[in-house]
Amino acid sequence: QRAATNLEEMTVAGLTQMMERGQITSEAITNWYLARIRAIDPKINSMIEINPDAIAIARERDRERRNRMVKGPLHGIPVVIKDNIDTADKMKTTAGSLALADAPTPKQDAFIVTKLREAGAVILGKTNLSEWANFRDNDSISGWSGRGGQTRNPYILDRNPCGSSSGTGAAIAANLAAIRIGTETDGSILCPSSINGIVGLKPTVGLVSRSGIIPISATQDTAGPMCRSVADAATMMNAIVAPDANDSGMRPGKWERLDYTSYLKADGLRGARIGVARDYWGRNATVDKVTNAALEAMKRAGAELVDVKFPNLRKFGDAEFIVLKYEFKDGLEKYLRDRGSRHKALDDLIKFNNDNAAKELKY
Repeated sequence: QRAATNLEEMTVAGLTQMMERGQITSEAITNWYLARIRAIDPKINSMIEINPDAIAIARERDRERRNRMVKGPLHGIPVVIKDNIDTADKMKTTAGSLALADAPTPKQDAFIVTKLREAGAVILGKTNLSEWANFRDNDSISGWSGRGGQTRNPYILDRNPCGSSSGTGAAIAANLAAIRIGTETDGSILCPSSINGIVGLKPTVGLVSRSGIIPISATQDTAGPMCRSVADAATMMNAIVAPDANDSGMRPGKWERLDYTSYLKADGLRGARIGVARDYWGRNATVDKVTNAALEAMKRAGAELVDVKFPNLRKFGDAEFIVLKYEFKDGLEKYLRDRGSRHKALDDLIKFNNDNAAKELKY
């Protein structure tokens, strides 16, 4: 228990090393995070649900380690995932909507959840999100859902943590689990990672499976790691990148055999060419100052910075939105049918929201 008091900023590598040395167990680590959730998450509201089997899974991981049956790079590591990712267990999958609160449990885990379990992860719980991954209104508040309420930024509680992977970003910043999985269509990993001061990676679409994830866009959706460090993100990529025959967007290739941790080098920026989208500068002097300082640090580390301009930047959004509307309706209705929800179509969800406006349309 003495070792368990100093886990607040521990990385996957650090936790794994402690377990390998017998200094701590997965069960103790899991209990530490659960206690921290109970202690501080009432103020942040990042978790939408705790896995009732988390301790039992951690004990099984400890038994496997004692018997030299380590599954993979995340063995015994507590992970939380966004509530739009299917789990075939005792937790719900709702995208934060009360419309799916009574839907049947998914028939199987999302592909990436299967990969996490194969890597030995302990699924600790699910995180709140901007409902339906923030694709419901132009003025919806990041981090709010009818089921989960409002998630707060752990650094400044009267502000939201951006979204739509809001609870995921807030939870990692508040040290409520070791690592986390978020999803992104258009900023939903990158924005909460930026706002909460963590490492977020949106993988190239087609690199990580989308099977079993409530969709918005077949051409833009992806899942990815949200972590405390680049090293943790690389470790998680090793666990979740694998070909999935059920995702038509997957791109077979040599990437399947990559070891992402092999690229963790102190001089990794030397010789790199990094594009800088200057069209986004000039909106806030304080933000510009911080960002320019980061660019200078990259240059000192050996990177070449290349300013990039987008003459038609303001027009991109209009064309994208047209595509998103069609893909959202098509993809979501397929998901609802496969899930067995009593709501079969987008019109059914709109009617549910109107009928339950006090709860679903509060903000």
